[in-house]
Amino acid sequence: MSGMDKARNKFDELTGKAKQKYGEATGNASVEARGRRRRVGGNLRQAGQKIKDAFKR
Repeated sequence: MSGMDKARNKFDELTGKAKQKYGEATGNASVEARGRRRRVGGNLRQAGQKIKDAFKR
C-alpha cells in the first residue's frame, strides 16, 4: 500500500468520524449519515489494502 493511499484512507476515516460527531451534536441526521459512510469507507479501504499487502509477502 502506498503512503498516499494510507494517508487518504486515514483522512477519510478521521473526517468521517468528525462529521458523524458533528451530525450527532447538531441533530442533523444527513450529516451524521454522510460522516458514518465516509468513516466506514475509509476503514474498508484500509482493510482491503492490508489484505493485499499480506498476500504480496
